[in-house]
Amino acid sequence: MEQSRAISIVIPAFNEETGIAEVVRSIHEYLKDIEYEIIVVNDGSTDGTAVAAEAAGAQVVNHRTNKGYGASVKSGIRRAGYDWIVILDGDGQHDAIDIQRLLDKKEEGFDAVIGSRDPSSFQYASRKWGKTLLRRLAEYLLGPCPDDLNSGLRIFRKQDAIHYFPILPNGFSLSTTLTLAMLKDAFELGTIPIQAHPRQGRRSTVKMKDGFQTFLLILRVAALFNPLKVFVPISLFLFSLGGLYGVVNLWREFNIPDGAVLLMLTGVVVFFFGILSDQLSSMRRGG
Repeated sequence: MEQSRAISIVIPAFNEETGIAEVVRSIHEYLKDIEYEIIVVNDGSTDGTAVAAEAAGAQVVNHRTNKGYGASVKSGIRRAGYDWIVILDGDGQHDAIDIQRLLDKKEEGFDAVIGSRDPSSFQYASRKWGKTLLRRLAEYLLGPCPDDLNSGLRIFRKQDAIHYFPILPNGFSLSTTLTLAMLKDAFELGTIPIQAHPRQGRRSTVKMKDGFQTFLLILRVAALFNPLKVFVPISLFLFSLGGLYGVVNLWREFNIPDGAVLLMLTGVVVFFFGILSDQLSSMRRGG
């Protein structure tokens, strides 16, 4: 068996007893000529997720408590025995047949391939604004980006993911952070179009608080991947506003107000804060 076609399939799962067995069985059904292993990470489930997954033919890694999506993916990657990792959701939203398409696209020479959800396929309407805003910010910071930054279906090298473990969060934003980190370091990322389906079993655990988490993620992305593109425009705006305010008052009243000086000094402070943030983010990414 060609080693480059051997894969470890990591499936994070929390209370997915209803659908996890079908997800695992569908992978066994479609992947006939590929060497693979299926690792289901049971993230502190209170139902029969672990039993159902193991009965369907998956290895099971158990978390004693619910640690989060990102933590589950990391645990699965650590357990993986092959060089290439595929991750997909355990709720039936992804088609197992798309794993073969990821592999085929990867053979074109890409470092990672992302399953990009078709706009017409199932997506939670409440999350679309955050995804759109996040993608536009990412394009401003890093240039052209895949349309679906946080897709849960993708393939990548184990060693590449482990390299970024120090900056990958334990929450839902692991996929986005990994995508942006690889883009920042000039990896070649490919995409394939996929259809997503409504989840099986329990309702999604995403609540209103995830809108706030998305906002925090956007700020985190800005600070981590290209802070100068955020801080420099703010610095120039504050300094220019203070300078304009000072010139106008100097012409009218022969006096430079304290507010103008404060605005200009704030602009200088923000600029140097951006320089510091850029250095720290580079060190944190290992760049």
